Amino acid sequence: MTGDVSTEGTAPVSLAVVDDDPMVRAALGMMLGGASGITVVAEAGDGEEALTVVPRSGADVVLMDIRMPVRDGLSATEALLAARPDLKIIVLTTFDTDDMVLRALRIGAAGFLLKDTPPARLVEAIRTVAAGQPMLSPSVTAQLIAAVTRDEPGTGADDRARTARAALAGLTERERDVAEGVARGQSNAEIAAELFMGVPTVKTHVGRLFTKLGVENRVQVAILVHDAQG
Repeated sequence: MTGDVSTEGTAPVSLAVVDDDPMVRAALGMMLGGASGITVVAEAGDGEEALTVVPRSGADVVLMDIRMPVRDGLSATEALLAARPDLKIIVLTTFDTDDMVLRALRIGAAGFLLKDTPPARLVEAIRTVAAGQPMLSPSVTAQLIAAVTRDEPGTGADDRARTARAALAGLTERERDVAEGVARGQSNAEIAAELFMGVPTVKTHVGRLFTKLGVENRVQVAILVHDAQG
C-alpha cells in the first residue's frame, strides 16, 4: 500500500467490514490487514448478518455498505447504534450523491467515504473515527448534502433551514468559523492553521459547538451548517 499513514502512538483498532460483494470484502480485508494497528475481526454479507456478527466480534469500527440485500446498511446502522451507541460506523458508498448517506449520518453514523477512497486515506479515516472524530469526505460533502436535502421528500427543508439558522445564530463569530471548518471536513489541525488558533483552542470550540447546537458529533455540526445554507 502506498502513502502509508504513521502509526506511532496510535491505539490498535478492531474493524468489521459489511458488504454484499465478496470481492470488495476481500479487497478491503487485504488492504486494511496490512495497515499496522488495524485488524479486521469480522465480515458480513448483509445488514442482517451484521447484527449478529458485529456485536460478537467486539469491533470498534464498522465499514458499512449502504445498498445490500436482506437488510440494507441504513437499517443495520440504526439497529447497531441503538444497541451500542459507542460503536463507530463509517458508511461506504459508490456514488457521492447516494440518497441514503445523509440519512445515515443523521442517525449517528460516524461519517462516509467513497469506495474508491485511496488506501492511505481510508486507513486515516478509520483511525480518526476510532479516536472519536467522525470523518466526512471533504470533496463530496457539500454536493452530497445539497442533493439529498433537495431530493428527499417530506423532510421539511424550509423548516430545517430555519431551525439550523436559529441554532447557529447563538454562536459567537469564532464558533461559527470553527463550525464552518467542521462542515468542510477539516481536521482540528487544519482549522487551527486556517484560523491562526491553537489546536487545543479549536477542540474547546468544538466541544462548545456540541453543547450549544445540541449535537453529539462533528457530522451533525456539518449537517446543521449545510441545512442553514439551504
